[in-house]
Amino acid sequence: MRPYTLAALLSPLPCAAHALDLPPVQYPTLPAQAATATGFVPEGWTLESSIEGDLDRDGRADLVLVLRQQDPRNVIEHDGFGPSPYDSNPRILAVAWSRPAGYVLAVQDHHLIPRPDNPVMSDPLEDGGVSIQRGTLRVALFSFSSAGSWSMGTTAFTFRWQDDAFALIGYDQNSVMRNSGQATSVSVNFSTRKVKRTEGSIEDDKESVRWQPLRGSRRWTLQTVGDGWVFDPQAGGD
Repeated sequence: MRPYTLAALLSPLPCAAHALDLPPVQYPTLPAQAATATGFVPEGWTLESSIEGDLDRDGRADLVLVLRQQDPRNVIEHDGFGPSPYDSNPRILAVAWSRPAGYVLAVQDHHLIPRPDNPVMSDPLEDGGVSIQRGTLRVALFSFSSAGSWSMGTTAFTFRWQDDAFALIGYDQNSVMRNSGQATSVSVNFSTRKVKRTEGSIEDDKESVRWQPLRGSRRWTLQTVGDGWVFDPQAGGD
């Protein structure tokens, strides 16, 4: 199973924790083209990160951008658990194709990377984040709760540009219970339509592996997956 250090497993005892009531957000439409990464950043937002890599197999280095809103109304004072004030500003994930005259926007999405809404939860991009691996786009969301749950882990989505969309080709969820050491993982290959489920413990190398067919035939894309925390790869069955 995936190794976890003792320090990562130690945490305060669980207790009640609730999401905050967040101000509504009006998400902007990004510019259709720009000369640089910063040219895609609308007013009131900042470029949190950008990476380069060839995603459409044309030999050029495309852009993957993570933008974050900078609205002070989304920095919330509260009297519950977790940090206060708490920054609930949301993110936009965007991809831009490299062209001789600059970059052209391919896609933008504000659902996959969840908006922070609970002060006891880790930032989803804290340990993982966005990367380009072998020509695919990978978004890994980290989950750790300082109160209310013993579970910690990572949920990763792998997308490949095909048929004019970023198609979901892989889903990998790994989690461990910090109190018991029980570890589980789910790996879905949307190309072979197979699901691998693994159970074990961080205390030994013994594990149980089960293979299952993926129910349904829905084709998921970056713009149809929705909230990465609530996505169910088995949904959309025939």
